[in-house]
Formats: sequence, structure tokens, C-alpha cells
Amino acid sequence: MKSSDLLSEKGSPDPTAAGGNTVLHSIIIPCYKSSQTIRKVVELTAAELENLNISEYEFVLVDDYSPDGGATLDELKALARDYSFVKVISLAKNSGQHNAVMAGLNYASGELLIAMDDDMQTHPSQLKYLLAEIDKGYDIVYGYYPEKKHSLFRNFGSFVNYLTVRILIGKPKDMKTSSYWVIRRFVRDYVIQYKSPYTHLQGLFLRTTRNISCIPIKHFDREVGESGYTFKKLIQLWSNIMGYSVIPLRMATYCGYFFSLLSILGAVAVVIRKLLVPSMAIGWPSMMCAICFFSGVIMLFMGLIGEYLGRMFLGMNKQPQFVVKKVYDHAEMSASEKKTDNPADIPAGKENDPENKNI
Repeated sequence: MKSSDLLSEKGSPDPTAAGGNTVLHSIIIPCYKSSQTIRKVVELTAAELENLNISEYEFVLVDDYSPDGGATLDELKALARDYSFVKVISLAKNSGQHNAVMAGLNYASGELLIAMDDDMQTHPSQLKYLLAEIDKGYDIVYGYYPEKKHSLFRNFGSFVNYLTVRILIGKPKDMKTSSYWVIRRFVRDYVIQYKSPYTHLQGLFLRTTRNISCIPIKHFDREVGESGYTFKKLIQLWSNIMGYSVIPLRMATYCGYFFSLLSILGAVAVVIRKLLVPSMAIGWPSMMCAICFFSGVIMLFMGLIGEYLGRMFLGMNKQPQFVVKKVYDHAEMSASEKKTDNPADIPAGKENDPENKNI
């Protein structure tokens, strides 16, 4: 990859001539229905890197099976054709944001790896703050938003996710996160060893290192469309966190102890009252309420145990995190374009075929 390709096409000087930063930076962007914004994200981010005198970078764009008739993939392929530093990963099915980022990490080569969104909310102008912070020696740097531009529902989901990660995984109280972060290569090397389909990047990062910083950055309005997070996806994200902690199982054990003790005390109380008041009637309603309550508790924790067992079963069956359908890069896209533009490559008798209208 040569970042100078972008600016040379725009008529700007090549920063490598001035001795720019030669550490390879990989920018990973999961793409979902982003045909109208992704080019702007890539070009502004590349320009920002150039302004920071960073001369080596690559973009790994992951199409998470966008349901837009191929519009997003077509735009990503056009970017790969236009710029030598763009690589496109096309997934065969929708895998979710975290798994899409994991796919990008597997194909990235940088010493520093940056994740950002495709909708201009994680704005390229804020990248300089993250890179300045990681230069202080941190292994991971998160950008967080003092003022979020998400919907009320998305903010509620983020709050629930924050509490869950803090309780189950032990995230530090003052650690604030988002989908805009920078990590070092050794973190990436450890994280991609995780092969379960239930990926939660915060959990994996906290397993790897606690040398983490977070800095406030500006959150921008979404330029096009709406958030792809639905209630179902937020529930799935929350449930993924359980795979990084045994606390829910311990809670089941503690609750079992508590309710067992409570039932013993209740039985003793009933016996004593019956001895003191022989005429006291033992009511069926209270018994049925108790049965229903404890049955619900039992089923709840059986469900938790079943969730763990189900994930173990799927993990043993090697359910993939993601399935890569095809990888597109600049060399392949350029070769494909040249082949299409060369009349000699068109079979005889096909010169007037509508598919060859560009000839």
C-alpha cells in the first residue's frame, strides 16, 4: 500500500519524500448499507492520515452482507479499484458488527489497528486524538462521547451493555468505550485466536491487557440512514458477554442457597404457627404461589445453564465467526477492469453484446 496514491491523484505532494511515519496503520471499517457514505469516510480518513504525516496505511473494508441489492459491495469494489491501499472483504452472510471487525482484524497487517464506523459518526477528524494518546505507551485507546448523537433506544442499549460488561467482566469504572478505537498488533494477534462465533471485543481486549486509555472525542450526527442496531441485535450482544464470565452461573448457585434457606425458614415458621394456633388453615393459594415462584426461578437458571451448554456445543461444532465469500484488492480490480476494456479479450461475435457496451 502506498498512501501517496490517494493524494497524488488529488494533486498533493507525496509525504514519503519528507520522511513520514512509516509504521503501517490498518483502518478496519465494518460496512452495512453504507453505499452513500463509505467513500467519504475512506477519503477523509486517508486525508487525515496524510495531514498527520503518516505515509503507510491500509483500509480493510468488510461488507457484512448488506441487504441493499449489492450497492454497498459495488461501492467498496470501486474503492478497491481506485485506491491501492483498499482491501475489501465480502462476507457470505450477515455476521454482526463484532464478527465483521474480527474478519477485518484477520486480514489486517498493521502495527497499529484502528476501528471506526461507516456512517461518519466516528469522524476522521477525531483520529488524531486517539493516535496521540496511544503514542503515550498505551496498548488500547478508546474514544468516547461526552455527548452522544445516538437515538434514545441506542443510548439505553449502550447503558445496559456498559453495566453488564462492568459487572460480568470487571471493566474498570472509569473506562468508557465506543466502536472507535486503536490497538497494537500484539493485541490483535491474541484476539484473532478466539474462534467462537460469540464475539465481544471489549471482553477480548480486557482479557489481553489492562493498559487501556480512553479520551473524550466529538460524536457527529449520522449523515444518512438509521442505526442498524435493533432490539434483537442488542439482546444478542448482551448475551455474548456471558461467554466471558461465569458470574451468572455463580449467581444461580447463590440463589439456590438463598431460596433453599428461605424455604427451610418458611417451613419452620409454618410448623411453629401450626403448633401455636392448631386451628390455622394451610392455604392452597399460598402454596401455588410458592410453587409458581420457585418453578420460575428454576427454569430461569436452567435456561442460563442451557445457554452455556449450547454455546459449548456450537463451539465444538466449529460454527464460524464469519464466512468470507471473496476478497477484492486493487491489483485484482485493476486487472479485471483492463480485461474488460481490452477488445482483444472479447470473444468473437460478442463485440455488440450489451455487456460489452464500454468497449
